[in-house]
Amino acid sequence: MTDTVVSSETREVVIGFERPFVLIGERINPTGRRLLAEEMKRGDFSRVEQDAMAQVGAGAQMLDVNAGIPLADEPALLAKAVELVQSLTDVPLSVDSSIVAALEAGLSVYKGKALVNSVTGEEERLEQVLPLVAKHGAAVVAISNDETGISEDPDVRFDVAKKIVSRAADHHIPASDVVVDPLVMPIGAMGTAGRQVFHLIRRLRDELGVNTTCGASNISFGLPNRAGINAAFLSMAMAAGMTSAITNPLESEIRQAILASDVLNGHDPNCVTWIRTYREPPAAGEEGRRRENRRRRG
Repeated sequence: MTDTVVSSETREVVIGFERPFVLIGERINPTGRRLLAEEMKRGDFSRVEQDAMAQVGAGAQMLDVNAGIPLADEPALLAKAVELVQSLTDVPLSVDSSIVAALEAGLSVYKGKALVNSVTGEEERLEQVLPLVAKHGAAVVAISNDETGISEDPDVRFDVAKKIVSRAADHHIPASDVVVDPLVMPIGAMGTAGRQVFHLIRRLRDELGVNTTCGASNISFGLPNRAGINAAFLSMAMAAGMTSAITNPLESEIRQAILASDVLNGHDPNCVTWIRTYREPPAAGEEGRRRENRRRRG
């Protein structure tokens, strides 16, 4: 089955159907975060540093880095953020922007094989982003919408994804380096959003053989207890074949749902990661007694 390999200068992460799910931390993104946007705009990256380390500490295997701030020099900010985060941690990054010049700036300083977030099926975007991905030897997130917008029909979104995979091949980008975002719609606004995306994930896995990702928190937009909805969604998406997601590792429900789903999908051999994460430490003095008992039995 398909493996998508991304890397920093010293660490490799593999996204794949027979691999543990890859959690991509979402928090280095000023969209909807006024304080972060203001700080980044004036050159204060202390919150970026905090968010990077907190997410890695919570189990994120990759980090998404976005610097989309209105009226700011996004290329310069994104390049600075990428360099800073890579100086703090060795996890690979998703370099995230809707502005091609910012993607170019971020990729030009990136050390390793990045994940570019993102390309759509729009002709102009395909012709701008795919050569950039090929030039830097990166992988790319393919968002399944085009000039017609976001279709409510998951089969139409599948056709857009298929088109992007084909066009990527024209630039010598293999399907293994295309990670499709099937587009998760808010379940509060569209009651069939969950069933639609699970159907599309299965088709992407079975027919195109491509890995998938998404902005998982979109599913719960506008609802209370969003982490609860997000955690359930991720478990079900993983069962359908989703292999990564851009989400918040600081939400314990989400991290737990991902690790449990890895266990149940057979992607955590002998439950090693689950046990290491959740095993209760022995009570004070208990470990010493255990060692003494083992010595006596020996």
